[in-house]
Amino acid sequence: MNFQAEFAIIALMKTYELTYIISSQISTDESEALRKDLESFVQSKEGVILKSEKTTPQTLAYPIKKHSSGYFATLTFQVLEDKVKEIKDKLEKDLKVLRHFILIKRPVKIMKERRSKKPLFLQNKIEESPFTAAGMKKKEETVKTEDIDKKIDEILSE
Repeated sequence: MNFQAEFAIIALMKTYELTYIISSQISTDESEALRKDLESFVQSKEGVILKSEKTTPQTLAYPIKKHSSGYFATLTFQVLEDKVKEIKDKLEKDLKVLRHFILIKRPVKIMKERRSKKPLFLQNKIEESPFTAAGMKKKEETVKTEDIDKKIDEILSE
């Protein structure tokens, strides 16, 4: 197969995320073997494994098929659309898999930050505020020592 044909096939592949819960009644080794088996099945369907995660047994929020705990696993892969049905069928037939769901992962678009204008009346108030440097300078300029002396004399004369 030439390079252009391979690139065309890869361009048609979508990225999927499969999250599934394996029964905790089986051992850790068996759950690991099941996870590896599922990865090899995806690869046999011309899929590309991007990321695979597993965890230890965790307690479920509510019982699923009369199980109160299970091994959570997540698999991110790329495969052609028509092959996803086969992967889903395999998961549904496997009695050790309590629950699963497959999501299409879309690339995250980076949004431009919106420019926002501050209202003019807020800009003027910020400049005149006594808590800003501009407001402090204004306050200092308006108070003179002569005015302070007059105020002191008025207070003392009362």
